[in-house]
Amino acid sequence: MNIAFYAPLKAPDHETPSGDRRMAGLLLAALKAAGHDPQIASRLRSYDRMGDPVRQAEIRNAGIDEAAALAARYEALPADQRPAAWFTYHLYHKAPDWIGPAVCEALQIPYLVAEASVAVKHADGPWADGQSACVSAIRRAGAVLSLNDDDDEAVLSLVDNSDRLIPLKPFLDPAPYRLVRDGDSGTPCRLLAVAMMREGDKLASYRALADALAQLGGRDWRLTLVGDGPARRQVAAAFSGFDAGRVRFAGEQSEASLPGFYAAADLYVWPAVNEAYGMALLEAQASGLAVVAGRVRGVPGIVSHGETGLLVPEDGNFTEVLGQLIDDQTLRARLGKTAAATVAADHGLDAAAATLNRALAMAAS
Repeated sequence: MNIAFYAPLKAPDHETPSGDRRMAGLLLAALKAAGHDPQIASRLRSYDRMGDPVRQAEIRNAGIDEAAALAARYEALPADQRPAAWFTYHLYHKAPDWIGPAVCEALQIPYLVAEASVAVKHADGPWADGQSACVSAIRRAGAVLSLNDDDDEAVLSLVDNSDRLIPLKPFLDPAPYRLVRDGDSGTPCRLLAVAMMREGDKLASYRALADALAQLGGRDWRLTLVGDGPARRQVAAAFSGFDAGRVRFAGEQSEASLPGFYAAADLYVWPAVNEAYGMALLEAQASGLAVVAGRVRGVPGIVSHGETGLLVPEDGNFTEVLGQLIDDQTLRARLGKTAAATVAADHGLDAAAATLNRALAMAAS
């Protein structure tokens, strides 16, 4: 099936790396694994961070124009070359889809969305138009794929049939992460965190991690931080109190180089402040690493407490749980082995492909 694919927040080939770009690319890969031919229909970025009504109007008008142009181009193609469905990934009030619903209306094809969110509080205010567009898009969708159940209740109020809300477990291609591990070092315990360095929740997680490590007492550990960004200086300041050699800043790394970092670590650590789910948590587990993470939002959906890692409630003691796994090499090994098997079985491309095919069938019904 030919599928028109659109990610209004960030296209899969956008120049700036992020979890959104990564998941958009993985959705394309899963659609191909499911036997389809997805093509990026548009790279128009509808994101407006500041709530600027002038900018939003410009984006809306650009989207309307692009939808008309796309519909005309598709209608001029032979029937077997037109898209048979439209798939939009991640739309919310700051990044609505002004293109897909109009094209689907013109071509009379199914409309699917993944990771859609709505918030009643934005029905009025600076993003009211974007919120309204998201509500309309979700109501039109023949299937809505949910990667994080935080938004399920609001989405369910907009679909005509609860079966149209289909859970999609966050996923990746586990093959690159199946490197032969160089063995658990025991002591010092080699810790790893992989995340962009930016203001907000990411910086809060880095600071929480530094605070937790500072309370570990005499335990022997080494930490590698993979990532970079505009908050690099603040992150460095958070870890400045540790002895030289304890914390290594590896900088931004290519996706191809990440498996080597996971293979050389003993434990993945991340407080996950307000994390939607965290692709790095999946990558770590696919590599056979046990995980210590915050029990927030979608994280419990990809890290099984006591089986693939240990999760710390928001009011819990991250240092205590982190210390437990630093001390227990046997437990780390058991959790890591289960983690690799679980990701391969439940969070791989094949599992995602099967779910996407079910959603496509639902949307067409």
